[in-house]
Amino acid sequence: MIAINTLPETRKALFVEWITTFLPAELSIAQPLNLQPLAGDAGFRRYFRVPCQPSLIAVDSPPERENNPAYVAVAMAFQRKGIVTPTIVAVDFAQGFLLLEDFGTRLLHAELCSGDEAQTARRYDQADAALRTIQQVAARADVFPSYDAPRLQAEMALFADWFVAELLGLTLDDRERRLCQDLFDVLIDSALEQPQVVVHRDYHSRNLMVRADDSLGVIDFQDAVVGPMTYDLVSLYKDCYLRLPASQVAARALNYKKLQSDLVGTTDDSLFLRWFDLMGLQRHIKVLGIFARLSLRDGKSAYLHDLPLVIRYTLEAAQRYPEGQAFYDWFSARILPILPQQPWYRDWTTAGDSL
Repeated sequence: MIAINTLPETRKALFVEWITTFLPAELSIAQPLNLQPLAGDAGFRRYFRVPCQPSLIAVDSPPERENNPAYVAVAMAFQRKGIVTPTIVAVDFAQGFLLLEDFGTRLLHAELCSGDEAQTARRYDQADAALRTIQQVAARADVFPSYDAPRLQAEMALFADWFVAELLGLTLDDRERRLCQDLFDVLIDSALEQPQVVVHRDYHSRNLMVRADDSLGVIDFQDAVVGPMTYDLVSLYKDCYLRLPASQVAARALNYKKLQSDLVGTTDDSLFLRWFDLMGLQRHIKVLGIFARLSLRDGKSAYLHDLPLVIRYTLEAAQRYPEGQAFYDWFSARILPILPQQPWYRDWTTAGDSL
């Protein structure tokens, strides 16, 4: 958690002055302004609760680091379709400051971990409904970039660069790089052969919030793209922060397929599950690299705690398909033996079994 006092003095003064200036007139607030720091995300944004009634969220989002115009453009596109995202009260693109509606503190993650099966099913139904609406958003090229082969490839390159090399200290030889690339090519082909829709790109239990009226609000959507229809679905049901039993994952994935029958057409269940699993494999290979980078480059070491579950997802999916077997065998022989030396490591085979 980042306190307001950790901001450089000049930026802190500008931030506080800007918030005070752009607070709606009807929201009186005591001075000096006392901002409550909130937990951050995987980006460079810093969040603060403004103690007015109703409260607002002030965001320090450095323009040299974050694409704030994209955030606003995606928010407007989502809101026009009826997707619940924070209302933008004020924005300053030049300075990188935003004032947003406050969705409160109830992350979907906590409710899914409550042990209440009926509540969990209902919340996943709500998340499915919101996702279906996202996939109906007009795929405007000026708002949503294409999740194309170079972008998919660049994401998976983070695995070798950050997880293998920087975190584990290993160097891949040409044969190992070719082995990985052979799998990456399969994953890219599978992603691109799917129906292409608007993709949130980080649609999971920590980016969905339960609002006061019991509806779900969607946050952290600024990286949305046009891409494979199973990407957000597998992000939700093979969540990097919690695990559902595999049988439930498959059942919910196929139920979603039925709900989106107009989109998938005559695609059979086995092909849809292959799309779903291989899309998850692409995402989790990427996430291994991203979580390592977040720790090593950005000082966010808490993400390392979630690596064992991501490893489990990765190996389970790789082993399930013939095209992934060589990668599974290589990872098992080259990577797994050195993982117990890592301070974050715990048994990947049971990661996520207890919430």
